[in-house]
Amino acid sequence: KSGLDPGGAWHAWGMACLKAGNLSSAREKFNRCLKPPMDLNQLNHGSRLVQDVIQYLESTVKPILIADDDYFATLRELEATLRTRSLSLEMMCEGKIQHNSYYQECLFYLHSYGTNLAIISFYMRHDCMREALLHLLNKESPSEVFIEGIFIPSYESGKLHMLENLLETIDPGLESWGVYLIAACKYLQRKNYYHILYELQQFMKDHVRAAMTCIRFFTHGAKSYTELGGKQTWLLKIKDHLKVYLQEVSRSSGRKKMAFTFRKKMSATDVSRHINTVDLQMEVTKFLHRCESSGTSQMTGSSLPTLFGNNNMKMDVACKVMLEGKNIEEGFGIAFRVLQDFQLEATEVYSKVAKQLVKQQKYSEIRQLLKCVSESGVAAKNDGDNIILNCLNEFKNIPAEDLDNLIQDMDSDENKIQAYVMCNKLRSAYLVSVRQEKTRAVQLVQHVQQLAENSGDDVVKAICAQWL
Repeated sequence: KSGLDPGGAWHAWGMACLKAGNLSSAREKFNRCLKPPMDLNQLNHGSRLVQDVIQYLESTVKPILIADDDYFATLRELEATLRTRSLSLEMMCEGKIQHNSYYQECLFYLHSYGTNLAIISFYMRHDCMREALLHLLNKESPSEVFIEGIFIPSYESGKLHMLENLLETIDPGLESWGVYLIAACKYLQRKNYYHILYELQQFMKDHVRAAMTCIRFFTHGAKSYTELGGKQTWLLKIKDHLKVYLQEVSRSSGRKKMAFTFRKKMSATDVSRHINTVDLQMEVTKFLHRCESSGTSQMTGSSLPTLFGNNNMKMDVACKVMLEGKNIEEGFGIAFRVLQDFQLEATEVYSKVAKQLVKQQKYSEIRQLLKCVSESGVAAKNDGDNIILNCLNEFKNIPAEDLDNLIQDMDSDENKIQAYVMCNKLRSAYLVSVRQEKTRAVQLVQHVQQLAENSGDDVVKAICAQWL
């Protein structure tokens, strides 16, 4: 009469019936106020009313009593209540939980009015992980339901191995679990749970991704190559994963294509390239570890470069290897291989090294660097000259004798003139200019004369005028 919503009254009546043990009557009352969710895959446990019903049923243990056992009923109820406050694990182990009328009643309400997550969480609470997984598969629930309902509870309660065993039992190839496993990996990565991630990737036999996780274990948080030296076992593990992957690929290529749908794929040439990178990183690590231990190490950077980074980082590795040895020659071989293997811009790296050597005032080492570059066999004609020009561009205060030695080492007279002009040594620039072929010499001397006039160097200006 008053137009109020009768739902609350039906719910209270239903709960009263439940408490009185009248299960069929309770169903009828709840049918008038409970509604199934609009989306069975929503990430919650359904309406509050349904949750109240389940909560009450779970807190009430009513073992099945066979009619002619009535005499022992009260004893059994007492024993059951003492043994457990919810549906007991012991009963589950004996396989009796599924036959418990209150358990069946929970399932009736969950299947009628609950979400998939609520059903799966119920199974998980009562150690029925297999049922939870089968329900997930049958309903083709999205991966979020798997993460929330099954995966998180499993690793939080230390049952990840049990979960893995069940996944394999239900589908030995794991293909039907692919989408869920990849989602679990992404979740673990977001959370930075890399040890659980690595464990899961090994279970999935996803060797390429497992190798990538090992790279993170190797590089993450290391502040020096001494630290990386102690983490070299991760490099061996990366190689192991990649080699196993190569074996599996070569085995499967002979037979029909294997359905590695969810495992990361990579071409055999790429895998071989990565194995070479790991080998080279091992060499770099041993070399730099030795340098740091013997105290020859000079450079201290904010981040530690490795060959697993981008090209700029690889160039930093090449620089570091050249600069941290006893001399340039000691690390040049490894650095040269880094430049060749990754097809890096060699001149840029050599120029960077030369600039560092100028800062450290190791001018003889720059000459050794030029010697190594020219003997490497792949240097272009002007590479050495360009390295020196790049240095002079930045450093004008190199001592006169060292500066002359560097410029004398240059191949091309034109570059020597350019270098002398950059350092404002106009007289030296004039002396090289007049040695050139006549018409070119005239142009060069005129240029030097103009520069002398601009800078107020009357002596050089006069010499130029006289020669012209």
